[in-house]
Amino acid sequence: MARDPYQELGVSRGASHDEIRKAFRKLAKQHHPDTNPGNKAAEDRFKQVSAAFDIIGDAEKRKKFDAGEIDADGRETMRGYGGGAGGGSWGQQGGWNQSRNAESMEGADLGDLFSEILGRRGGGGGGGFGSFSQKGADVRAKLEIDLEDTIHGAKKRIAFSDGRTIDVTIPKGAEEGQTLRLKGQGSPGRSGPGDAFIELVVRPHAIFRREGEQLVMDLPVTIPDAVLGGKVEARTPDGAVTLTVPKGANSGQSLRLKGRGLSDSRGKRGDLLARIVLMLPEKPDAELEAFAERWRKERPYTPKKK
Repeated sequence: MARDPYQELGVSRGASHDEIRKAFRKLAKQHHPDTNPGNKAAEDRFKQVSAAFDIIGDAEKRKKFDAGEIDADGRETMRGYGGGAGGGSWGQQGGWNQSRNAESMEGADLGDLFSEILGRRGGGGGGGFGSFSQKGADVRAKLEIDLEDTIHGAKKRIAFSDGRTIDVTIPKGAEEGQTLRLKGQGSPGRSGPGDAFIELVVRPHAIFRREGEQLVMDLPVTIPDAVLGGKVEARTPDGAVTLTVPKGANSGQSLRLKGRGLSDSRGKRGDLLARIVLMLPEKPDAELEAFAERWRKERPYTPKKK
């Protein structure tokens, strides 16, 4: 049998509801399992103060307890043989009955308390602790997106194992491994649903790659365009553009496309670097080979190391 709930919470029998609630919140914060991981004594103490608050934190139950109609475990008593509050004494009504009050605690008090505790721990396990859970459990999932989604933002739909589907807004500047929190999209609970945590996975792109804060791509350039200069078409996240290749361009040289790169968290775009890659014809070209042979004999040179 539970101890006297007034003693458990350390308040007098004449304490006001606010005093009882304040005492409970203080003890619950102190002994909550999420702030005392692995501490069995704290866990047991948390259960005790929660059970005590279940009785005297509820005006109806407190009235019955003070009148000796229920005991410290919330069970209705049989009155008539000397009873007194909280003792489980025999009373005036024959037989034992289960409490008709199905609610175990003041949801608003515990919901706020758990939110405060879990919020301090970074969003935590969502459903509170054990049988005292008020809020529904959090759910977690991974969502694959394209690199363009991180630049322009997007809306994606994700399906959960319970059959639910929700729309996820991908913000501009989203990154690989970033977790989005969707409040109230988790599993249902007595005081409301938990949250959904969606981890973003950016698919590898066939053309673009991220190097730190820069967006980079390879730009294939023919030998004539590299030697003589020319115009080439390049793909960007916003569509194709035409670039001017300067005379004497070399592999590794970069052309900067302003405002065509990655977005930051405010939506501001960075630049795209197009790195020149010299490309020979796929099939051997007799004239080009003859020219290269003459060049090698007549004008030999050694590339400078950079």
